[in-house]
Amino acid sequence: MKPLPIFTGVLIMTLSLLQSDHPSAADNPGPNTPGLATFAGGCFWCMVPPFANLPGVSKVVSGYTGGKKENPTYEEVCSGKTGHLEAVEVHYDTSEVSYDDLLDAFWRNINPTDKDGQFADRGTQYHTAIFYHTPEQKQLAEASRKKLEKSGQFEDAIVTPILPAKKFYPAEEYHQNYSAKNPIYYKQYREGSGRAPFLRRMWGDEGHSVVKKEQPLPDALKKLRPPDNELKKKLSKMQYDVAVCSATEPPFRNAYWNNHREGIYVDIISGEPLFSSKDKFESGTGWPSFTRPLNDSAIIEKSDNSHFMQRIEVRGKAGDSHLGHLFPDGPAPTGMRYCINSASLKFIPKEELEKEGYGRYLELFR
Repeated sequence: MKPLPIFTGVLIMTLSLLQSDHPSAADNPGPNTPGLATFAGGCFWCMVPPFANLPGVSKVVSGYTGGKKENPTYEEVCSGKTGHLEAVEVHYDTSEVSYDDLLDAFWRNINPTDKDGQFADRGTQYHTAIFYHTPEQKQLAEASRKKLEKSGQFEDAIVTPILPAKKFYPAEEYHQNYSAKNPIYYKQYREGSGRAPFLRRMWGDEGHSVVKKEQPLPDALKKLRPPDNELKKKLSKMQYDVAVCSATEPPFRNAYWNNHREGIYVDIISGEPLFSSKDKFESGTGWPSFTRPLNDSAIIEKSDNSHFMQRIEVRGKAGDSHLGHLFPDGPAPTGMRYCINSASLKFIPKEELEKEGYGRYLELFR
C-alpha cells in the first residue's frame, strides 16, 4: 500500500459528530448534520473504499493518529516508534448514514482478533482500534463489539480496543484515495496481503468489498443471460453490439449522456438495478458517468488489455452484459468514474419505479 514495502499499512478512521452549543447529533440528529469519525484497521489504503462508497460519506482522509509525535511522516510511522496508527478520517452526513453503519463496515473489513497487525502488515502501527469522539460513539462502539463477540463469527477473542480520539494528522498526498489512483496495483495488494481472501472466507463476497446497505434483487431478476438468439430479437442492433459483443457506442450520441431526470438505471439484459441518478455527474466524456453503483454485488470488474490499453471493464453480474469501464478520475467521495454505455442501460424515472417493480428504490429520492 505504499511505495516502500508492498505489504504495509493500518487504518484509522476518525468518525465523530461535530459538536457545538446545541445537543449532539447522536441525541438529536437533524438533516445534513455533519459527522466525523476515526477507525484503525491496518493498511489505510484498504480502509478508505469501505467508507468512501457509503451513501452520505463526503470525504475520507488517510492519516495517522494515536501517538505523541506531531506531524509525523509516513517513514516515521512505519518505524513503529511514534505510537501512531495509520488512519482515515471520515466526514459524513448523519441523516444519511449512521455511526452503526460505519461500525458495521469497519468490523467487516478487518481481522479484529489479530493483536500484532493486519494480515501481511505487522507492527504496532498496523493495530486496529476504534477512536470515539463523543460519549455516544463510545457507547455504540462498545455495544457493537459485544454484539460481534456474542455472534460467534470469530473463534478467537476480539482484541480491537475502543479509545478516545486524539489529534489526526493527514498523510502525504500520494496516500490519499490510493485505491482510486492506482486501482490495479491496489487490487493486487489487497489480494496478495491476504486481506481479501480472509474477508471472503469470513463474510462472503460482500464482506471484502464495499459494505453498504443493498437492496435485494427480485427473484425474477436472479437469472442467467438469455440465449443470444433471444437477445437479438429483444435488443436493438446498438444494444446488442454493446451489451453482448462489448462494442462502444459513440459519445454525445446516445440516450443518457445528458439525462438529468431522477431515477435509476437498470441492466438492459437482466433488469438488474445498477446505478442511481443521485450518483451521476457531468464528466464531459459524452457517456453517462457515475461515482458508484447502487449495489457493488450487481457488477463485476475485470482487467481489460484490449486496444493496447490497460483498463478495468465493468460488467453486469446477472446478465453478463458489457457496461463500460472504470477510471480513477471521478469526483469525491469515491474518486471513481464508472463510464457506462447508454445502450447497456434502461432508465426508470422516479415516478415509474413502483409501476416497473422497483418501488423499493423510491426511498433514494425522498
